[in-house]
Amino acid sequence: MFVNRKDAGEQLGKALEKYKSMDTVILGIPRGGIEVGYYVALHLDGDFNTLIVRKLGYPQQPEAAFGAVAEDGSLYLDPWSNQYLNKEIIEHVISNEKEEIQRQIKTYRQDKILPDLSGRVVILVDDGIASGATLFAAIKMCRKQNLQKLIVAAPVSGVSKLSKLEDKADELIILEKRKKFFAVSEGYVEFANLNDKQVQYFLDQWKQNTGNKIPPER
Repeated sequence: MFVNRKDAGEQLGKALEKYKSMDTVILGIPRGGIEVGYYVALHLDGDFNTLIVRKLGYPQQPEAAFGAVAEDGSLYLDPWSNQYLNKEIIEHVISNEKEEIQRQIKTYRQDKILPDLSGRVVILVDDGIASGATLFAAIKMCRKQNLQKLIVAAPVSGVSKLSKLEDKADELIILEKRKKFFAVSEGYVEFANLNDKQVQYFLDQWKQNTGNKIPPER
């Protein structure tokens, strides 16, 4: 168990140390993955940015994911989703989350597109993996570019989705694996959802502390 996201990010950075001297970009998954990714990026002295992806939640239980959509439209749907939801409901949820994606792009990246990732080592960082939906969509988006290597990294994860993530990523780094894992908060002593202001703090701190190392558009 980790004290907080800072503790988790610092430990995860040490586990990823072999990528310190490479052309590495760390992409935090909003919102909690941005704080963890910030501390990973500080340790690795790599580039840091955020890939915007949104969970698709069941209308009656939004915290339970039936899929996810990334900022470029890359879509992941749980194989069971069509058995519980009709096409109209799925499309409605996707449409709502795409609107939130655009809002987050404007808020977190000032409407800038994600820089070219071709030829780079990309580390996708989240604060934990429960359903894995957001990471599956993020991986799908990243795979559209000719990356040197794609790593998925998280402090804590349930074991149920790990084999599928291992098939999709070039490397999977998980510090703590749990057989029974229902919520990311279970991996932390101190855990609270971040708001936009807190997310922006870490992105601003990165620019201030590293001389605007968020990579420019190429």
